[in-house]
Amino acid sequence: MRVLIATDAWHPQVNGVVRTLTSLANAAKALDVEIDFLTPDGFPSWPLPTYPGLRFALPSGKEIARRIEKAAPDALHIATEGPIGWAARAYCRRNRLAFTTSYTTRFPEYVSVRTGIPASVGYAVLRHFHDAAAMTMVATPSLRQELSERGFKRLGFWTRGVNTELFHPDSPAKLDLPGPIFMTMGRVAVEKNLEAFLSLDLPGTKVVVGDGPQKAALEKKYPDVVFLGEKKGADLTAHLAAADVFVFPSLTDTFGVVQLEALACGTPVAAFPVTGPKDVIADHPIGAIDHDLRTACLRALTMSRETCRNFALERSWENSARQFVGNLTSLQPSRVLRASPRMARRPVRG
Repeated sequence: MRVLIATDAWHPQVNGVVRTLTSLANAAKALDVEIDFLTPDGFPSWPLPTYPGLRFALPSGKEIARRIEKAAPDALHIATEGPIGWAARAYCRRNRLAFTTSYTTRFPEYVSVRTGIPASVGYAVLRHFHDAAAMTMVATPSLRQELSERGFKRLGFWTRGVNTELFHPDSPAKLDLPGPIFMTMGRVAVEKNLEAFLSLDLPGTKVVVGDGPQKAALEKKYPDVVFLGEKKGADLTAHLAAADVFVFPSLTDTFGVVQLEALACGTPVAAFPVTGPKDVIADHPIGAIDHDLRTACLRALTMSRETCRNFALERSWENSARQFVGNLTSLQPSRVLRASPRMARRPVRG
């Protein structure tokens, strides 16, 4: 089976969407499924307003069509609602081709925080975008319920996994810092709600791993917090394993794959009781969720690191990939896609 995924988020970006799609493609190979990507590569791009570190592509409709037809996929999935996603959606609508989507990012809240545009406007736009799909995949039951209440239709599940060979508790980084170490990792931006963590009165040391537009301002405002910048691969794993608690202060993430990555490193999670943490942690003794984030942080210190690791071992990317492919197979969009006589079965990259 050949699947083409259209996505605005791609390397060299470092975020949950990129890590999820990369891990999905690798895991799908074991299921005899080849996943190619339609990405911003090769298109002109422009810095994202208020976030110059990220760029959005300016795709040509003609080139989008050429890439899709060259790929000749059995199924087409749209992962993001950016220019690439809208262009792929327009192609499918124009040619009456079935496609699926996934809801991975709370863009209405992100846009509202940065521009003041009401989130209700953003949800109306996204509802229109996803209503054209045969299925919109979501990662958690609570997100499915929330989107259903907002009028989204044809919602299905696609959970997330973790690479437990890359993320493991062995060889933690040697951090010469007073303990306990409370660490957060990810994009240093206003929508991640980092100040809810950085402003806490906690023992030991607060550490931030990552980069983003808010980093300089937060470093100046919180001089006692250690900002280590962006980490990748084994270096990232070593730092997650060195933390005593992983703090996830976001109120807007739809899942938060980094929670599973921390747990795979044996590090318990502290978070607010919102979508993502509620579904990942729930009542499992692998972390603490509380409206008082300080209380959650201190309670998470008591959790067993071995239990955290064992929990992550049961959440493989292969299971996630099997669920994703099952959604495509059950809908059989390939019958519609192959109806296009112009498509030649050749892979596409970029």
